[in-house]
Amino acid sequence: MSVTDVTTPPVAAEPTTGPDVTIVPIDTPTLGDRSYLVHDGRVALVIDPQRDIDRVLEPARAAGVRITHVFETHIHNDYVTGGLALARATGAAYHVNAADPVRYERTPVGDGDVIDVSPALRIRVMSTPGHTYTHLSYVLEEHGRRTAVFSGGSLLFGSTGRPDLLGPDHTHDLVRHQYASAQRLAAELPDHAKVMPTHGFGSFCSATQSEAAASTIGAEKRSNPVLTQDEQHYVADLLAGLDAYPAYYAQMGPANSAGPAAPDLSPPQLADAAELRRRLENGEWLVDLRDRTAFAAGHAPGTLNFGLDGSFATYLGWLIPWGTPVTLLGETADQVALAQRELVRIGIDRPAAAATGGPHQWTDQPLRTVERATFADLAHVRHHRPVTVLDVRRTLERAGSRIDGTIHIPLHELLRRIDEVPAGELWVHCAAGYRASVATSILLANGHRVVAVDDDYANAAAAGLPVIDAGPDGDGSTPGSGA
Repeated sequence: MSVTDVTTPPVAAEPTTGPDVTIVPIDTPTLGDRSYLVHDGRVALVIDPQRDIDRVLEPARAAGVRITHVFETHIHNDYVTGGLALARATGAAYHVNAADPVRYERTPVGDGDVIDVSPALRIRVMSTPGHTYTHLSYVLEEHGRRTAVFSGGSLLFGSTGRPDLLGPDHTHDLVRHQYASAQRLAAELPDHAKVMPTHGFGSFCSATQSEAAASTIGAEKRSNPVLTQDEQHYVADLLAGLDAYPAYYAQMGPANSAGPAAPDLSPPQLADAAELRRRLENGEWLVDLRDRTAFAAGHAPGTLNFGLDGSFATYLGWLIPWGTPVTLLGETADQVALAQRELVRIGIDRPAAAATGGPHQWTDQPLRTVERATFADLAHVRHHRPVTVLDVRRTLERAGSRIDGTIHIPLHELLRRIDEVPAGELWVHCAAGYRASVATSILLANGHRVVAVDDDYANAAAAGLPVIDAGPDGDGSTPGSGA
């Protein structure tokens, strides 16, 4: 994923235009979510806006429309909403489930409510619990014709929202609610109705991921397990496929219930090398935003590599002890601004400081480097001497396939299990290299000698490494082609 321009964030797909109505998807690829701007050329409604509301205001201004209504499908777990701030900025009505215990004024809505936005636009509210207990979907009616449903974390492309984010005590109830909600959507909406989910484009709020860019109720009836399987099989398969989700999700619900204000995206204060050293010594996080190749070539000692070319905010938010001050190190002010924008979306509102340029400006100490390698290099080395290989992928990834003789500490557990990491030469791998670089930077900061495997895991078996793939029963016992 490339670094995008701070002032012109990407739109997910081409706008969908009908005779009178245009739907503009607004994508947040690093979090795997979509918001929507829907307008008739005069007035507009918005579904599930992200925290940085300028990305909604700009297309509305460009279309010459006034935002009059903002809708939340649910109290979000994976990002801080911009809904309240957008409603205040535009004077729009802010529609939130009447059953949600929020601490701000809103226009309460519930199942069966109808909101007339304009002569061409009407929203019909449907209760679709499962992702949360109070989840709503919004059916778009154009001149009385049901043309789309904004399904939030309910019915996704080829999947559904995960039901375990409220804790294990609720998962089994919510997964059955999720099944019933999807069945209701399929039964009550026409096959031509477009499905417009908020999650499912990489978000950990989705039970599984899809490469689809668009879908309809009819298409989901033919392909989505929640609509093609019976309830028992759907529930069993979905629960078996759930893996860990980011730790910062625990902070999102309370923040969204409290009513988050618009973010402050003004530049953070700049720090010189002496100030950066002081912050590092005080236990703050100095985050190098460059890609892993640049980080490996030379970085300031003790800095951590969360490159903007990957899921930067997701992994930083997942790993950082919540409340730890963050200083952003980027080659340009635009890199720092982009990182700051991504962080406010998950509730890290203000960087403690920032620095630009390069590592020679960020430290008065000798730069450190990282040895990078491929799986072929690892296979060669293992023929000559024993080395410890650390797999930092998630548990379900490793259950599907692993290199024999490796140790496993998922990246999100590495900080709290750092004492389990053996001393000596350490080779670290993930699925493609990004997480291995994050882990390598953490291990280097904790005094380990590390080689980062910057390679696609699919190359491991071909390189001659003993890969163990999951057997017919998924027990990980059948040797793969590289055994």
